[in-house]
Amino acid sequence: MSFTVWFTGFSGAGKTTLSSAIYKEILKYGLPAELLDGDVIRSNFAQDLTYSKEHRNINVTRIGFLSKLLNKHGVVSVVAMISPYHVAREENKKNITNYIEVYCNCSVSHLKKRDPKGLYAKAVRGEIKNFTGISDEYEEPESPSLVVNTEYETVDESISKIIDYLKNNGFLVD
Repeated sequence: MSFTVWFTGFSGAGKTTLSSAIYKEILKYGLPAELLDGDVIRSNFAQDLTYSKEHRNINVTRIGFLSKLLNKHGVVSVVAMISPYHVAREENKKNITNYIEVYCNCSVSHLKKRDPKGLYAKAVRGEIKNFTGISDEYEEPESPSLVVNTEYETVDESISKIIDYLKNNGFLVD
C-alpha cells in the first residue's frame, strides 16, 4: 500500500529534518519512496510561481498531484512544504487516498530565536516579502493526522511518534 506523508509548518519548524529521517526509515522497510522537499521542488519545478497566496496554493496542489501519481505507481511520497493555506491542504486530502498530514508545530517566537538561516530576521526587516508567519499568514491544520511539537520534542522523539503512527495505522509493517 502506498501513501503520502505530508509535513506542514512554518519555515524552520523541522519539516526537512523530519521528512528526511522518515524517508530513510520507509526505505528500510523495503518500500519504494520519493522525498519531495518544498525548497528543492520550487527551484526545479515551480520557477514560474511567486509567493502569492494563489501561487502557493498552485504549488501545493501540483505537488499533491505528483504525490498522487507516485502513489498510483506504488511509490510512497514524503513531502516537506510549508503549505500555509487550508484550502490547498484540503484539496490534497480529498485527492490523495492515503494522505497523512504531519503538522510540525513550533511558535514563530521560538523560530525567530532559532533562525539558523537568518530568514526571520530578514522578513522582520522587510527584506523578504510574503514570509509565512511574519508578513503572510499560516492557517494551522484543523485536523492533521499527527502533530509533532518541534519546539519541545527532540528530533528523535518526533521521529518515533511518526513511525509509531505509521505502524499503528498499518502503513509500516515489521
